[in-house]
Amino acid sequence: MKKVGIWLDQKEANVITLFENTQQNKIIYSDIETRERFKGETKQFGRFGEQFLNYEKGQQKRIEDLTNRYLNKIIEEINNVDEIMLFGPAQTKNKLEKLILINPNLSSKLKGVQVSDSMTKNQKIAYVKNYFK
Repeated sequence: MKKVGIWLDQKEANVITLFENTQQNKIIYSDIETRERFKGETKQFGRFGEQFLNYEKGQQKRIEDLTNRYLNKIIEEINNVDEIMLFGPAQTKNKLEKLILINPNLSSKLKGVQVSDSMTKNQKIAYVKNYFK
């Protein structure tokens, strides 16, 4: 039986797979940049004649697109597992939970979503092993 614990935040996801007596840890990095500055940019808005342009809407859309790509990479990684557990400090795990619940192949495999702090690699592995005992 293949069991997976995923610790994730906005920067990276640690996919910890337990299968029989072996374990595998894979890191999936996201491309999400919440603050992007362009050369010469000094303010949050640009000036165009007498108008001021606000780039927040475009930035928010870009962040949502990058987040969806990141979460879909994780979904591709866990398509052939038997049990899934999500944990981490950020809200990103809740977004992944929603994607898993609307996927008919994965929704029954989700066993739990836990809130946890930042951890070292060994702490994450121990957390997953302890959860699936």
